[in-house]
Amino acid sequence: MNKLLFGLVLLISSISSAQETPKLVVGIVVDQMRYDYLSRYYDDFGEGGFKRLVDNGFLFRNAHYNYIPTKTGPGHASIYTGTTPSRHGVIGNDWFIPSINRNINCVEDTTAAVVGGISNGSVSPRNVRSTTITDELRLFYNFKSRVVGVSLKDRGAVIPAGHNPTGAYWYDLQSGNMITSTYFAKELPDWVKKYNQEKRPDYFLSQTWSLLKDEAIYNESIEDENPYEQEIRKGMGVSFPYDLSKIKNDPSLLKYTPFTNTMIKEVGIEAIKGENLGQDAIPDFLTLSFSATDDLGHKFGPRSMEVQDTYLRLDQEISELLKFLDETVGEDSYTVFLTADHGATDVPAYMYKNKMPAGYHNNGYLKSTIAEELSKTYGEDKWVSSIINEQVYLNQKLILEKDLNLKEIKEKVIQILLKEDYIYEAFDAELVAQRMFTDPILLKLQNGYDNKRSGDILYILSSSNLNDSWGRQGTDHRTPYTYDTHIPVIFYGAGVRNGSTTRPVSITDIAPTLSMLLNIALPSSATGQPLKEIFE
Repeated sequence: MNKLLFGLVLLISSISSAQETPKLVVGIVVDQMRYDYLSRYYDDFGEGGFKRLVDNGFLFRNAHYNYIPTKTGPGHASIYTGTTPSRHGVIGNDWFIPSINRNINCVEDTTAAVVGGISNGSVSPRNVRSTTITDELRLFYNFKSRVVGVSLKDRGAVIPAGHNPTGAYWYDLQSGNMITSTYFAKELPDWVKKYNQEKRPDYFLSQTWSLLKDEAIYNESIEDENPYEQEIRKGMGVSFPYDLSKIKNDPSLLKYTPFTNTMIKEVGIEAIKGENLGQDAIPDFLTLSFSATDDLGHKFGPRSMEVQDTYLRLDQEISELLKFLDETVGEDSYTVFLTADHGATDVPAYMYKNKMPAGYHNNGYLKSTIAEELSKTYGEDKWVSSIINEQVYLNQKLILEKDLNLKEIKEKVIQILLKEDYIYEAFDAELVAQRMFTDPILLKLQNGYDNKRSGDILYILSSSNLNDSWGRQGTDHRTPYTYDTHIPVIFYGAGVRNGSTTRPVSITDIAPTLSMLLNIALPSSATGQPLKEIFE
């Protein structure tokens, strides 16, 4: 009798577990979303978007990126592989390749070509060295699971969708179409073609972007007209309203409007309908990356009314997406996670005015300074091939030709770097490669280092210090500091209990958590740990 009872308990437990496996997982990445946006704007959100996720899901209040540089490509790769750039290989949005003497994009693939548009199509996920959670879902169900990635940016669609998805689609800045590459398909599916025929970007760009709510609501932001912002187009100014119709025949303008997020939501909904996502017992996966928050964040900075308005509008888009999922997949049959690919620093000029530590530097000046100093000892002036991602790539071919001591030159460059106030620390890559750091900041440097792709010398900027090569308005991200690493992580829906925690967790914990939720294999290089709180 005891054996029968035990067997019955196991059967009931098994059935219950199976019922909690979601039919559809929706991964939402909000580009450049600092954690404090969630708390600063919380009272201004409606009930159906961010508040619904927070109040009815599980919120990790102390989630961080555990490597540098904190950028879009590495961010999406770390979320979906469950590991850091040291293992998945995406060490930046771009990095330098000595053998071809130029930078490459993280999703660049010259063997691929655009499908459905004009530009931005020579891309694939081949540079990602690990499987993703979406790959593992496809493998587990013998490619019967459907996986679709959608984003404004190619890297925001390509990397999350994985190496062999059902499809990955992003926005072509020249044609205004949603496109893909020949790596994924020879032609667009009918549902994407139909969406493109509707010419939604033309409609959005005929609008005037005005404040969504009464101006008094925006008391979490600084004054609308201020000296810390960049124009999205010359002559448009830096205050509301923005008459987009003044700019003719420029589909690229869309990325500097909150209507980009509307488009990504619409394409995501069309993907659910067109690919029948979440309509059977085999789980499917939709990845959505909302990028207007990043492009506008760069232009206007974290304290701007433009950024706040973009989040209030995104809140509505998320609310509409959740309602659609309720109706088509079933309220208890899908799981959503929401996070960000990085944060952002406050505009240094604003910080400086308010007596906070901040500053500017210039990579071009730094490169010429190193070259000038080395030339005093060694002659020549082409000792530095590239400075990117706070990494110095030396011209090792020239050093070899001159029969010089590489280690000696690296030591001299480090000394030059440390003379600059805006550089906090600098290290020989050989030391970083030993992976012996224990300091939290230096661990992030170590986790971002790839033996085959990173530079010869790595350095860390001082807090709130930005490259001013594109001006001193607006902001950026890339550092190990909390303004760039502290991001929201929220799980909601099937298999997720309600609650929150302040326990420190890492971005690399998301994919392993999904593996446990879906009961499938971990991504091949995963180093994160499941977020056990959502299951308890």
